[in-house]
Amino acid sequence: MLLGKVIGTVVATRKEPELEGLRMLLVRDLDSKWKPTGKVIVAVDAMNAGTGEVVLYCAGSAARQTAVTKNRPVDHVIMAVVDAVEVSGELVYDKSVSG
Repeated sequence: MLLGKVIGTVVATRKEPELEGLRMLLVRDLDSKWKPTGKVIVAVDAMNAGTGEVVLYCAGSAARQTAVTKNRPVDHVIMAVVDAVEVSGELVYDKSVSG
């Protein structure tokens, strides 16, 4: 699993039938210090995430293991919206404080 921040949405009116009904979001990777990296991916949203939220996503064949993406041609899926992260006993991210 990877950490990222939702930075936008993707709309595609013409797509493969297997992708119909799937919501697609732009996600930017976060590094271990919570700084965005340059990498941006498109991920199918299985959790109704919103812009600005920190999410856990997965890539590759694991992306096809959620109920929403089962056997669909996707490479990335958002599989959790992060509420809090603690590292070595220190709270480094809290959704209720961060926004």
